[in-house]
Amino acid sequence: MHSVTGSFEVKITPAEDETSVGRMILDKSYFGALSGTSKGQMLSHRTEVKGSAAYVALEHFEGELVGKKGSFSLVHKGLMDKGASSLEVNIVADSGTEELKGISGYMEIKIEDGKHFYVLNYQFD
Repeated sequence: MHSVTGSFEVKITPAEDETSVGRMILDKSYFGALSGTSKGQMLSHRTEVKGSAAYVALEHFEGELVGKKGSFSLVHKGLMDKGASSLEVNIVADSGTEELKGISGYMEIKIEDGKHFYVLNYQFD
């Protein structure tokens, strides 16, 4: 398994819905060994208990990974239970294209001082 790190910026735009589930449009720009853009959608729900919530998201990345061009998709699952959080972000199986065909792995996301950082752990079949 290989690992690369970098940063990303995300623009989240609420979509108009009339449910207790929030839907947002994601536009991301990745910098570093993973460079390019992604677009996606996120669903979220906050409970009445402070610090308890959930979100799921799908995003499709297009760009380069250590000089290899192509695209792949990521699936997110985030949970908060009274402030204790867990997050899984996985590369969707068989979603890689072009030079990224056969990619698999997962991404770790860290937020420090309002800035977003990633660690992408990946391998090729």
